[in-house]
Amino acid sequence: MDSQTEIVKIAVAGAGAFGRNHIRVLKEIPGARLVGLFDSDAATAAAAAREFDIPAFSSLDELAGEAQACVVAVPTQAHSDVGSQLLAGGVDVLIEKPIALNLHDGRRLVDAASANGRILQVGHLERFNPAVVALEKAITLPLFFEIHRLSVFTPRSLDVDVVLDLMIHDIDILLALTGKEPIGIEAAGIHIFSDKVDIANVRMEFPGGVIANLTASRASTEKVRKLRVFQPGAYLSMDYSKQELFGIEVGAQRQVRLKPFAVPKNEPLRLELEAFLDCVRTRRKPKVDGETSSQALKVALAVVDKIEMHAKVVRTTLKDAGYPAY
Repeated sequence: MDSQTEIVKIAVAGAGAFGRNHIRVLKEIPGARLVGLFDSDAATAAAAAREFDIPAFSSLDELAGEAQACVVAVPTQAHSDVGSQLLAGGVDVLIEKPIALNLHDGRRLVDAASANGRILQVGHLERFNPAVVALEKAITLPLFFEIHRLSVFTPRSLDVDVVLDLMIHDIDILLALTGKEPIGIEAAGIHIFSDKVDIANVRMEFPGGVIANLTASRASTEKVRKLRVFQPGAYLSMDYSKQELFGIEVGAQRQVRLKPFAVPKNEPLRLELEAFLDCVRTRRKPKVDGETSSQALKVALAVVDKIEMHAKVVRTTLKDAGYPAY
């Protein structure tokens, strides 16, 4: 059996909404054998095991004894502990984004993967979105980005704010498209439904005068996932959800031409999991490894710090006007 047809024994740690989605897709992939799941809540584990007709492991050690690889879809604050334990147990890991709550815990995962010779991939699934892949090929010299990622409120992922929950996808893609880190960040955000920031607006400046405006919200009445980029002689518009990309090009005689791009649609989660399984088989470096994801986390945390600086000013304004501060 060659590396392209080798069956990978894989498990899922975390049987919440994200974990169950991974289980659903893994059961559909021919190159994966789903050997079981683990959740620290026994009732949750048992319910998911019944639903998907797979075993529920009683511990991470038991999981590591049966699986070559594992998807870690536990709450973000547990990423470092769970991921490091599995990596030390000889298991390759795909861990949901963000890699961790802080850079120290992210480094712990990167070091654990390196020390144990394991694959560590981080779940920035938009990198596998066919529209993003098409955009990467169409980009020449990006000068200005306008990005919106809006979601209807749900009670999931409230352990992190909207920057680490939603905006980090677009931060990761910006870093990939520009190949640079921002040299300036301005940001503002507010709480609406949770005790963390639910809507944020950010302006980033990159070397060479490149500007990016980002808005992320989990308090919208509609779901929007769009990125627009302006480059010399062209404008590109991408819809993440619809997996569509088109451009408007300006010719030498100022003629304008609409240019749709062919995008072979597919489920990004499936493509991400297939890429992970391929890395497990071939030992290739993942498209989004621990170092790459840590870079996105570093920028996201810088955004969070800027939002907090703005929030302090707002709290003073509210207090002076006689309103309760948030």
